[in-house]
Amino acid sequence: MTNSSVEKLSNWQERLHTADPTLRVHLLGIGGAGLTPIATVLHEMGIRVSGSDSQASSRTQALEALGVQVYSSQRAENLNSLTAAERPDVVLISSAVHAENPERQAAEALGIPVVKRREFLAVLLSTRSVIAVAGTHGKSTTTAMIVQALHENGIDAGYIIGSDLPGYGNAHNGRAEWFVIEADEYDRMFLGLTPQVAVLTNVEWDHPDCYPTATSFQRAFAQFVDQTRHNGLIVSCGDDEGAEELRAFAPTRGWWISYGLDEDAELRAIAPTVAPNGCYRTEILWWGAPLVTLTLNVPGIHNVWNGMAALAVARYCGVPVVDAAAALGRYTGIARRFEWKGETNGVTVIDDYAHHPTEVIATLSAARARFGERRLWAIFQPHTFSRTRQLLHEMAASFAHADRVIVTDIYAAREKDDGTLDASQLVAASSHPAIQHISGLEAIADYLAQHVTPGDVVITLGAGTSYRIGEMLLERLAS
Repeated sequence: MTNSSVEKLSNWQERLHTADPTLRVHLLGIGGAGLTPIATVLHEMGIRVSGSDSQASSRTQALEALGVQVYSSQRAENLNSLTAAERPDVVLISSAVHAENPERQAAEALGIPVVKRREFLAVLLSTRSVIAVAGTHGKSTTTAMIVQALHENGIDAGYIIGSDLPGYGNAHNGRAEWFVIEADEYDRMFLGLTPQVAVLTNVEWDHPDCYPTATSFQRAFAQFVDQTRHNGLIVSCGDDEGAEELRAFAPTRGWWISYGLDEDAELRAIAPTVAPNGCYRTEILWWGAPLVTLTLNVPGIHNVWNGMAALAVARYCGVPVVDAAAALGRYTGIARRFEWKGETNGVTVIDDYAHHPTEVIATLSAARARFGERRLWAIFQPHTFSRTRQLLHEMAASFAHADRVIVTDIYAAREKDDGTLDASQLVAASSHPAIQHISGLEAIADYLAQHVTPGDVVITLGAGTSYRIGEMLLERLAS
């Protein structure tokens, strides 16, 4: 979007484009990972922000501490009780807010525009040079790595991350021209972006409720790539088949470079080795010439890929490569990504957001490299019925690095249980010698408290509420 097109915008779009401080934005689902950071950025811009969610949380409490008005329920009265002067100019909704939502219906009845992130972000970021990090896996980590590399080297970039980065939070408006955003493919949000830099960590079919076929998923990513500015940069993982296919599947835009272990990658890692801290150290080549040594402080070979992507972007933004690598070496992770929850009576508890089979394999592989021969418990919470049904056998085969596996009930998230699928079917499909289904988070925590021994490592896996199991286990072990 250019300044010349401002006159074609609607009232709220023009006022957002110009950061009008009298603009009122109301967010339905303000406590979610997708909308909380947007609310933070709007608040920093001086725009009047309010919102609601179905329940209070640490995220809504943090927004309230900033002075944002947050309703702890989604009722029509939240909007109907306002005077005409108090009503929002636009209502931004999360993907989880359905047409039957009473507050959404109230907004529509009052004639207030109701929009999703795709449309909103297109206007919000229209004046920035956007660095958009897309991919089925690794988006949050790669985004956070880029943010840390830029900020530690004096570039006050804006950012939106789907998780909290220690010392940075999950959002910031920033004063630099750059804005780094985790480009979420769900509900096609990332198609509202026109990036200067597009990062493709990988392209592997996911979200079957949104993309019914692998082809539809790939085509959405092709459209995302095609929206990169003509003079921009595309950074893709050369080791990922899906990302590499986009070179031919989508029209080439700007300068395309790849990173990875493959000998054809422009940015290449040579023989990564596990250092004493259980994390990787590797030499990086640029077009075959030695560039820098990358020493990471987060485990897993997947973080070598994430780190290379961040290194390429930071270098493009003008950060000296040695300084960028040093900043990445100080990166210690984000919430719910191999997050150390605690250790009690010799039992270590780790939590990870992994909910796709490829992510589960990567996380458990990283844990095996980090903890060696210690007994590893994998507590997996399947996320959504559609994903579990579509990827049942891949999920069932993803636990090889674990010694013991417990599968929780399926976390429905935005879906409804039709009674045709449950977690016991996932267990039945697995050939793992020590896998079982236990219903109820409390029951799982009780079972673990009775069966773990000093030296064990417990990793909770899932995008829902599985992290609570580790927290409850630590409490039981301490009592």
